[in-house]
Amino acid sequence: MTYTLKVKLVHKDAKLPIRANPGDAGLDLYSAEEKIIKPGESALVRTGIIIELPEDTEAQVRPRSGLALRHSITVLNSPGTIDEGYRGEVKVILINHGKEEFRVERQMRIAQMIIAPVTKVKIQEVIEITSSDRGEGGFGSSGIK
Repeated sequence: MTYTLKVKLVHKDAKLPIRANPGDAGLDLYSAEEKIIKPGESALVRTGIIIELPEDTEAQVRPRSGLALRHSITVLNSPGTIDEGYRGEVKVILINHGKEEFRVERQMRIAQMIIAPVTKVKIQEVIEITSSDRGEGGFGSSGIK
């Protein structure tokens, strides 16, 4: 199924999100501004776009592996969720885990955006939850280290 993602450019340096390769899952998001991110610090980076998502979808903002590998730059709240009804500018929280300051340049690819379906659920309060073999085991309880 093909959906339509509507995109409005709201900054002179904004670029439309695009797939670098035809089979890629993510659409590249570009910075609309220059910014320096010092080691250990985070910054909110403008993309200069507003999106209108298709009904029953969300956008997930994720890191770019090249920035993570080469510069230790990642998306702080990864994946960041953009809800269907949001109509503000898309901005990306980047964090610098590296030892050198990092310069975000205009029209630099800073993150990727995945458009995904949202499963609608009905909430039902209950007195009891069924048991399972796993039970309450979590946080390393499977023995894998």
